[in-house]
Amino acid sequence: MEDHGDDFGPWGWESSHAPVQRTDEEWATIARYVRHAANKLGPQLPLCLPGEPQECGRTAQQHVVAWSAHLKALAHHLIEQSTPSEARGAHAVGPMYQRRLAELRAQSTPEPASH
Repeated sequence: MEDHGDDFGPWGWESSHAPVQRTDEEWATIARYVRHAANKLGPQLPLCLPGEPQECGRTAQQHVVAWSAHLKALAHHLIEQSTPSEARGAHAVGPMYQRRLAELRAQSTPEPASH
């Protein structure tokens, strides 16, 4: 996989949105899980995390983002191939997806401190 999101520009200059803080090891573990899930559904992604045989020089965090985008595209394509109509596919990738995303966001939002 040659597309690591580099077309958006170099990493490190963004400051308006802070991603979840994780260690390099945690990012690498997540990247491996996402790559594994994507490989189960579609064409094989290469081993190219830092320290792997085909090291590409990008961070594990960049791989989480790039491979998650790849996994999202695979899932969308799988929905398109699996639904009996365009309307059902549109519902799955629209309202159903948005509901699930809202649930995941709510689960990961820290509870406000009570006084």
